[in-house]
Amino acid sequence: MKILITGGAGFIGSHTADALLAQGHQVRVLDILQQPVHRGGEKPAYLDPEIEFMIGDVRDEAALLAAMRGVDAVYHLAAFQDYLPEFSRFFSTNVTSTALIYELIVREKLPIQKVIVASSQACLGEGLYLDANGTRVLPGLRRDDDLRAGTWAIQPTGTQVGPLQYQPTDETVANPMNCYGTSKIAEENVALNLGRMYDIPSVAMRYSIVQGPRQSLYNAYSGACRIFSLSFHVGRAPVIYEDGNQVRDFVNYLDVVDANLKVLEDDRANYEMFNVGGDKAITVGEFAQTVGQVFGHNDFEPKASGKYRFGDTRHILSDVTKLKALGWKPTRSTYDSVTAYRNWMETAAPAEDILEQSDKMMAALGVVRAVDG
Repeated sequence: MKILITGGAGFIGSHTADALLAQGHQVRVLDILQQPVHRGGEKPAYLDPEIEFMIGDVRDEAALLAAMRGVDAVYHLAAFQDYLPEFSRFFSTNVTSTALIYELIVREKLPIQKVIVASSQACLGEGLYLDANGTRVLPGLRRDDDLRAGTWAIQPTGTQVGPLQYQPTDETVANPMNCYGTSKIAEENVALNLGRMYDIPSVAMRYSIVQGPRQSLYNAYSGACRIFSLSFHVGRAPVIYEDGNQVRDFVNYLDVVDANLKVLEDDRANYEMFNVGGDKAITVGEFAQTVGQVFGHNDFEPKASGKYRFGDTRHILSDVTKLKALGWKPTRSTYDSVTAYRNWMETAAPAEDILEQSDKMMAALGVVRAVDG
């Protein structure tokens, strides 16, 4: 097959491209090389020379149509994710571009056999909880007053009886807490609904926190692996938000690639959305200790910084039962992910302190805040 990957110069896209090439497919990439993800707007050296590379914006009809001509399948991985309050850009990049893919397939009668779109665990928000009576609860955003007071747990409201207990959350839940998650819900709906309407097999993949090499060093949104690894790399302890006991769902990049290939090949995936997670609850503090071990700091003990990021979820764990039913399962550990990231990062990290720049930007935007007192 000839396969187009939008955003294919990025983290997940480039690894998916490598795996497709290894299977004998032809790969074309369309990427805008947007900063800060791609420093200087340059094509990354890790892209395989066998890839047919096209530069362009997925919102540009002419560029997108040129990239889609002659291909059999599309991985639509291009996305905008950031802390910046550019709310309309989340929708123009993540949603309008997806609608344009289907518009072009229908209008130009392109013989594309499958479209796979990148969605996100952000669609789940805080995910599913049960109260003390076993009643299902989908919490909203935590109150800033509670966070300033150092109250981290989700608080019951109305008739709910505390304490509330988080649950593994399946694909039936849609409860986004931010603009990015809301745009991804819309993207899923566009892809799956238009796919069904026009008989274009389509799949939405709700990735959890994907970790591994090629994850941008410059994108402040890119997560704990980048932040903690760079901290140890420059010789300082990583900043632990809240109390470090918040649960996260980390998944290895190669497990994600395996999932991407599985849904391309398996017709049972058509017109479905799937959680793609690590299938294991890990606290932020535990993850920081794992990063410390990889960097030779076996005695590292995480300490709360007295800060928090407004808008963060308290706990989130994706239920991956549905994807496992297709024969996929995550097989790599967080240690594997961090080790691979460190090996790559030590050849790619610049001399300047990227973390300091990111910290200043997030403080200026009001994302990082301090507990009172």
